[in-house]
Amino acid sequence: MHKNTKMIILLAILAVGLLTFYTLYGLNPDIYFYQMPSRLKRIVAIVIVAVAIAVSTVIFQTIVKNRILTPSIMGLDSVYTFIQTAIVFLAGVSSPLLLNSQYNYFLSMGVLVLFTLFVFKFLFKVTKNNIFLLLLIGIILGTFFGNLSTFMQILISPEDFSILQGTLFGSFNAIDESLLGITGIIVIVMLVFVFKDFHTLDVLSLGRDHALNLGINYDRKVSYLLIIVAILVSVSTALVGPIMFLGLLVVNLAHELLKTFRHSYLILGTALISIITLVIGQMVVQFVFGNNIELSVIINLVGGVYFIYLMLRRNRT
Repeated sequence: MHKNTKMIILLAILAVGLLTFYTLYGLNPDIYFYQMPSRLKRIVAIVIVAVAIAVSTVIFQTIVKNRILTPSIMGLDSVYTFIQTAIVFLAGVSSPLLLNSQYNYFLSMGVLVLFTLFVFKFLFKVTKNNIFLLLLIGIILGTFFGNLSTFMQILISPEDFSILQGTLFGSFNAIDESLLGITGIIVIVMLVFVFKDFHTLDVLSLGRDHALNLGINYDRKVSYLLIIVAILVSVSTALVGPIMFLGLLVVNLAHELLKTFRHSYLILGTALISIITLVIGQMVVQFVFGNNIELSVIINLVGGVYFIYLMLRRNRT
């Protein structure tokens, strides 16, 4: 048995074990039937978000050929923050667009997808398929929306701002279970398209020139894959909020553990590590801090430290 296959099996066993432990730990026999549905809902959300972020980050890093960059570099987190802030600024905290999770989900998802398609499709033509110029423009747009959000947040009342803050952090504690089905279906459909391109992704990782020489329509394939990335990142962000450093953390851990560029191993391993990371983070939030802190704070703290480590190691190299 290949060593990477063994590692995948070990990661799968660890993921299932942690999911089972989280489901059963600390259940009160008197209110068992009330606690279990809530735990199961969070588990489903964790798996969906973990897979979406893992797959989208692997594809994105394959395209840009850089293990430091993630889809969030395109400013999606800033756009999500801008959407929520604009709702409060223009319509107030009593707006159905903020209070109704379904309205908020579809609005956020729609705007994020449209924004990302604009960046990937229109700007792709303007920049003549220059990935790094595209990333630079994405960073500028992200900074613009971030500053615009900050400006509006200064103008709203402190009470409205405190309510708004609760929507700007990634969390699995207040998910509308009616949204899990549609999000799961979207993610599964995207995965079907990705699975058809495992070998194509291996070729794309060699670079544009090699891909063209091997008969790949590079520009068309990259545009197609970036649309998949846009949809996966958008639905996960709309469901639970932004978790900025998760993709960076889990993909680099997968590279360290698997030591391979074969995407059949890499994507599956990254998805399992992502599930493990989110489950451990959720257990820390729920059982250690008593839900007094958001999961994205922990993930971003660990991911930020790991990001600094990667930068220092890369400079030494």
